[in-house]
Amino acid sequence: MLLQQVAATTGHPLSGTVADWMWLLPLLPLLGFVLNGLLAVVSVYRRGPADPAAESGHGHGAGHEAVHADPAHAGAHGTHHHVPPRHKFAGLASIIGPAVLFAAFGLAVSIFGAMSGASHLEQPYVQRYFTWMPVGDFRIEAAFQLDQLSMIMVLVITGVGALIHLFSVGYMRDDPGYPRFFAYLNLFVFFMLVLVLGASYPVMFVGWEGVGLCSYLLIGFWFSDKANADAGKKAFIVNRIGDFGFLVAMFLLYANIAALDFVGVSQRAGELAPAIVTAICLFFFLGCAGKSAQIPLYVWLPDAMAGPTPVSALIHAATMVTAGVYLIARSAVLFALSPVASLTVAVVGALTALLAATIGLKQWDIKRVLAYSTVSQLGYMFVGVGVGAYAAGIFHLVTHAFFKALLFLGSGSVIFALHRAYHATHSRADAQDMRNMGGLRRYLPWTFALMWIATLAISGIPPLSGFFSKDEILAGVFARAGHSTLAEATWLGIPGGPLLYAIYGIGLFTALLTAIYMTRMMLYTFHGPNRTGETERSHLAEAPWVMTLPLVVLGILSAIGGWLNIPEIMGFLGPPQWLHHWLDPVVGAPTLAVTGGEAVHLAHRTEYFLIGGAVAIAVVGILFAVVRLKPARLVTKDQAVPERGFARVLANKWYVDEAYDRTIVRPVVGVSRRLLWTVTDKWLIDGLLVNGSARVTSFFGRLGSYLQTGSVSTYAWAIVLGVLVVLGAFTLR
Repeated sequence: MLLQQVAATTGHPLSGTVADWMWLLPLLPLLGFVLNGLLAVVSVYRRGPADPAAESGHGHGAGHEAVHADPAHAGAHGTHHHVPPRHKFAGLASIIGPAVLFAAFGLAVSIFGAMSGASHLEQPYVQRYFTWMPVGDFRIEAAFQLDQLSMIMVLVITGVGALIHLFSVGYMRDDPGYPRFFAYLNLFVFFMLVLVLGASYPVMFVGWEGVGLCSYLLIGFWFSDKANADAGKKAFIVNRIGDFGFLVAMFLLYANIAALDFVGVSQRAGELAPAIVTAICLFFFLGCAGKSAQIPLYVWLPDAMAGPTPVSALIHAATMVTAGVYLIARSAVLFALSPVASLTVAVVGALTALLAATIGLKQWDIKRVLAYSTVSQLGYMFVGVGVGAYAAGIFHLVTHAFFKALLFLGSGSVIFALHRAYHATHSRADAQDMRNMGGLRRYLPWTFALMWIATLAISGIPPLSGFFSKDEILAGVFARAGHSTLAEATWLGIPGGPLLYAIYGIGLFTALLTAIYMTRMMLYTFHGPNRTGETERSHLAEAPWVMTLPLVVLGILSAIGGWLNIPEIMGFLGPPQWLHHWLDPVVGAPTLAVTGGEAVHLAHRTEYFLIGGAVAIAVVGILFAVVRLKPARLVTKDQAVPERGFARVLANKWYVDEAYDRTIVRPVVGVSRRLLWTVTDKWLIDGLLVNGSARVTSFFGRLGSYLQTGSVSTYAWAIVLGVLVVLGAFTLR
């Protein structure tokens, strides 16, 4: 093949191996999108459902998720309990959607095997397919780049994504838009793979915009419900704000070093002036804040719960929201040159982690608790990459993909069970509110056990995966507070060393809050008496195997995923720092640049103390929740009284959305309505220009009609008068 011949000329160790087929990684989900899209389009032209009232009652699935669509809306909005007919192409979509992802994951594993067996992989493997933008000296190649960082991301995206696709088969099968759902889901993965495989910022930006588009399509999947459509639009608009920063950063890069490919930027980054590189990094971080939901652009992500639960798992765990962390790790050579920008990333990440954790304390919607948990954990990742611990940030990205996907899919199993019970009894209760749950461990034993594994992992309990990754981030912050370019810099006049110690303290306190709100979620969902209802209890049962099997796999990964990067002092457990060594060719040099050219090592006594403190914090949080919270005293949502005092502030998310609405949304709408529409559009354009010109034309038309009488004698007299006027004018002169 031409692509293989081009690659072979590079002399790269991966040339001539299965890595030559890297272009097939995104092509497989793109094929799934095309096939499922065709199934969705063809079905539009069918003659209609056997019972039109059934489908019209649900629109595009709005009002159901667990059986027909999203049970999130079953209780909140009320539902019709008439089952719509299953899509006639549901069987084909159930095969195509997951199959292309499992095929992509199989190819990714094969490529990973080739990379593991190759030597001297210091340079990335780049395949150039064609020239995309040739304009004068400006040339952008359509190229993919395979290195250790992109390989890890591909494995996470295809592996976790395949499990989510499999779960979706059982969760969404009865939805009228089933093939359309899988088409969007496949397209989402295609764009995410383009994002992480792109060999330049412009190619990455194509994937960056693509996942933004797909998030809009999937969050607003049931667009007939206004709340869902608004949530999709909110995600789309907020992300466009961040994308502006990405674009400006690319413009600044090309204007200063005439390079946008990663290899070229890495080679010429040293030519950038300190002020310029700081500006570039800050604009890149603006893009990251939008895509990865950091302050002040995090507000779209909790509303993304309007989409189907598998969408929440895919967006929050393995794909879109991790793109910002990947961008900073990919741009590590730039961020290492700017301590100010790096400290900004760390500070914003820490504050975001803390803010989201406080909000999670008082949320009752099970998916919304997990949404704010995602925002908080993303803050940890940004703290890691912000302080130059790039491998630690990616490590937490990987483990988070395991336990957060498990938590979201586990919540999906809970919602599935409750909605099925409410559907059977024609109840309109909210299937997502934890106040309507309780005691579910007796009815969903597999989900109960697996979600506890994920909860302990995210809380930082050893030896589960989250313990290792979160501890490495906190240890990295503590170590760099003593010696690094960040400690020697200042941020808004604040010395970097004390600032890093403050970030470490915020990280510990956030870990405490994480353990509390996650334990709270588990207690109110699975422990205590059941509050679902007397009649409904007989219908509560575990989900089908096609939904439970992905949970089991993710549970295993959540339990053992920490072994990817065991710290040196725990080397007796297995090969230490594997992921760190794996990523060293990509982020090793920038990491050393941050630490002053030498590896950071804490004394064993100090490291044991930090580990012990982090574990103690997690245990205290769990015990506090167990002792303080009493599931037996909880009442159902219908009987609950409104929150009061500070609890009300947390339940209303610090009123951030309301503040945005008053300071930005309403003024913009007001100016748009009064100035742009009433004055500019309605009065100036329509009234003066369009209608005004029509009135002028009509006036002269009517004037001319008076002269066109059709009488020959009148025309003769007009000619005579005209001649007399002309002759008189010459005579009088």
